[in-house]
Amino acid sequence: MRHAWLAMLFCLAAWDARAADAWRVTAFAGASNLPIWIGQTQGLFARHGLDVALSITPNSEQMARDLQHGDADLALTSIDNVVAYDAGEGEAKLDGPIDFVALFGVDDGMLSLVAAPSIHAIRDVAGQDFAVDAMTTGFAFVMRELMARNEIAPSQVRFVKVGGGAQRLQAVLSGQQKVTLLNTPLDIIAEAHGFHSLVRVTDVLGPYQGIVAAVRRDRVVTDRAKLQSFTAGFHESVAWLMRPEHREQAIALLVDRMNGMTRPTAEAAYATLTDPKRGIFRDLHIDRAGLRTVLTLRSRYAVPAKPLGAPAAYVDDSIRAAALR
Repeated sequence: MRHAWLAMLFCLAAWDARAADAWRVTAFAGASNLPIWIGQTQGLFARHGLDVALSITPNSEQMARDLQHGDADLALTSIDNVVAYDAGEGEAKLDGPIDFVALFGVDDGMLSLVAAPSIHAIRDVAGQDFAVDAMTTGFAFVMRELMARNEIAPSQVRFVKVGGGAQRLQAVLSGQQKVTLLNTPLDIIAEAHGFHSLVRVTDVLGPYQGIVAAVRRDRVVTDRAKLQSFTAGFHESVAWLMRPEHREQAIALLVDRMNGMTRPTAEAAYATLTDPKRGIFRDLHIDRAGLRTVLTLRSRYAVPAKPLGAPAAYVDDSIRAAALR
């Protein structure tokens, strides 16, 4: 029963994505989708002429397929996925030239290393199975870097390809794997079941750019007005979230939209999302230092190693600049 909320969440997302003539956004499960839900319920996207439909993707491969093939107009995804597919290192094999670009930033990933109740410190994860989205994604590289900094050799752990955050949470709760990276509020849900958050990623790695709004680069030209409208609506939704008088409404929305979420978990998620230093980026900037960390890890761990561009090669800030004027 404790996993029932996962299936319910995906059913809700699939229904939402069928809205006719909607601007289709695909994203991973997590509370960072709260600005989308706020924009939908408060009419903030509608004010800009958009009907936004949100679909929860099961993994980064499906996200990339949907974005490349036009089944999604925009993805909220790790910026490492933008880098990976542009460099020809993405897990999914896609048709045609691939040219993804990040338009604005949402957060630093809000990632924590989460382990089973029997594991109390990073040194104890040696010999365990780690759940990852895909073997060539940035979060897998983050895991490898955390292990390296704690002198745990690659041969001492086994990475298992599981899928997005919701799937990884299910994998560790069911005991299939013992360790994974989870974002908020999935890490909080795991803690409620006795799991331990061993470390927050940015406390070890420093700046890290996590979720961004990404599109095919050609859409920046063909759908520029819609992209500006979506960015403006998303920014207004973040501003709405940050106002203290909306706290109760925001918590209630989390409980309503993430089936199975308890009030205490929603309160903890709200506190993280609105934290001025560790929460959602209020100005939607893309952290260039954090992006350099992403590029450094991909250069270090991707096989075969390939030259990567400078941070500016993966970002188009013109939509954000126009939308926030």
